[in-house]
Amino acid sequence: MPDSAIRPGCLVLYKARPAIVSQVGDKIEIALEGGKSKRVRDKDVTLLHPGPVPGLTQLATPRPDIAETWELLGGEAIALPDLAELLFGEFTPASAWGTWELVADGLYFEGAPERIVGRSAGQVETLLAERAAKENAARDWERFLVHVAAGELEDDDRKRLAEVERVALGQAAASRILTHFGVQEQPVHAHRFLVKCGYWPAEHNPHPRRVGVILDTPDLPVPALPAEPRRDLTHLAAYAIDDVGNQDPDDAISIEGDRLWVHVADVAALVAPDSDLDLAARARAANLYLPEGIVGMLPAAVTTALGLGLAAESPALSFGFRLGAAGVTDIEIVPSRVRVTRISYDAVDRQLDAAPFAAMRELTQAFRAQRLARGAAELELPEVSIRISDGDILIRPLARLASRQMVTDAMLMAGEAAARFAQAAGLAIPHAVQAPPEALRQPQRLSEMFAYRRLFKPSQASSFPGSHFGLGLELYSRATSPLRRYLDLVTHQQLRAAIAGGAPLAADAVGERIGASEAVSGLVRKAERLSNQHWKLAWLARHPQWRGEALVAALEERKAVLMVPELALEARVRLQDGMELDQSLRVAARTVDLPDQVALLRVLN
Repeated sequence: MPDSAIRPGCLVLYKARPAIVSQVGDKIEIALEGGKSKRVRDKDVTLLHPGPVPGLTQLATPRPDIAETWELLGGEAIALPDLAELLFGEFTPASAWGTWELVADGLYFEGAPERIVGRSAGQVETLLAERAAKENAARDWERFLVHVAAGELEDDDRKRLAEVERVALGQAAASRILTHFGVQEQPVHAHRFLVKCGYWPAEHNPHPRRVGVILDTPDLPVPALPAEPRRDLTHLAAYAIDDVGNQDPDDAISIEGDRLWVHVADVAALVAPDSDLDLAARARAANLYLPEGIVGMLPAAVTTALGLGLAAESPALSFGFRLGAAGVTDIEIVPSRVRVTRISYDAVDRQLDAAPFAAMRELTQAFRAQRLARGAAELELPEVSIRISDGDILIRPLARLASRQMVTDAMLMAGEAAARFAQAAGLAIPHAVQAPPEALRQPQRLSEMFAYRRLFKPSQASSFPGSHFGLGLELYSRATSPLRRYLDLVTHQQLRAAIAGGAPLAADAVGERIGASEAVSGLVRKAERLSNQHWKLAWLARHPQWRGEALVAALEERKAVLMVPELALEARVRLQDGMELDQSLRVAARTVDLPDQVALLRVLN
């Protein structure tokens, strides 16, 4: 430049913006845009023009033909004054600033005021493409925001919203989209946002994916049933008693004099330890029972091959025992062949006084009396079955049928038989154990059962035998559902190995399987619980005119906990004068919040 000294009146560059030097001393005072001034060091500014500068508002210039000058230079270095003359025909404060803006833009030129170099044609082409892409992205973003705000999504919009879905499913903690719309980056708020913009239907159930359970039934080859000796028990009348519509019949009952037989699908005959089928079942821990459908821990072909009563004869692992003064005795466990009749609880309930069900019930009632004498808890809290069928939400209360209790006790007897057999054989199997609560009770009313349940310590699986307080059993192993619970399958694998003279797993190997299964089974139960709650609330939202009965289950400081029996739904209302435990109230839904899983009820006068 003609004069490189910074003095009052010259044009300088300060933090990428123009400024005019007012005074020069130990520091330089500059005037900035907007009338502000600032004292800076000389190294903080770069000289653009020696001045004088009439004012910062007079630096605007028409845009010159940049490409022609850029091509003329051909990549040679040039100083700011010379480039300004080439571009604008003169070197003035306005042309100096206009030239520097073009250099700072970086498309055609780069460098400092004393040495500016034109970019190569390839660089310019690349930068132009990048800027075009950036402009297109900005337009797409603005169009996306309009679509989201209007709830009118296109396919590309849905792809963008996948980042919000990850937040809604607990798979990510941040989302640019949620930040833009001022929505908290939490699963519940992301869920509500996705429903509002139309990405998810209003009744979308995110909980299984949010919990992280496996949502596909394994697709694996199923081997043929091996040829092996089986006890012929086809002469016994065997009954698989289930709810109507049950798809995996894995247990049946027979009576032979004073001896009860519980036949269980012989899954371990097909699923060997550490086989692909075993590993798939271990990864899932259990069947996942959702209102929308069932996700099996084993391929459906296993149920087809082994489900009791699905063929004229079924292979089974049969548990035979009698009832002694201290529990089951005279235990026999054998691979068998059985003929099974499938029948519903309702049908059996109508025949309980007739053979063979009367004898079965007498035996199981005696067993139940033993359990109750040991402190077993009877908690008859409301239960429902929830199913989605052709878009309808079907909620059916489960009646307290005597036939259901009979089957439950028969299965508990088989579980005790498995545990006692294993103990006598020195066999490691998964035992179900539960410590007693600090205070023992025999609750009668709903509120007492509700309170007592909260005192229960969790039931746990252990490779070492122990008592189960809630069931009133000194020894117990879950052994009657190997088609749908992995630890039941492990029990069967161990029993079969012992019966056949094979090599059962060691206790530490059983413990490893328990640990792997328990880590996942807790997630399965959580997914089922949250999904059931979701569809109960969805049912309420679909029926705004619903009116029903609720019982006061608990009284808190400011709220009353209500139980709606027909939905097995817990809800809270404001505590009112005169409310008493177990009081029956007529209620209606006030608001239903599916993302937050909350239903607010109001008490009707």
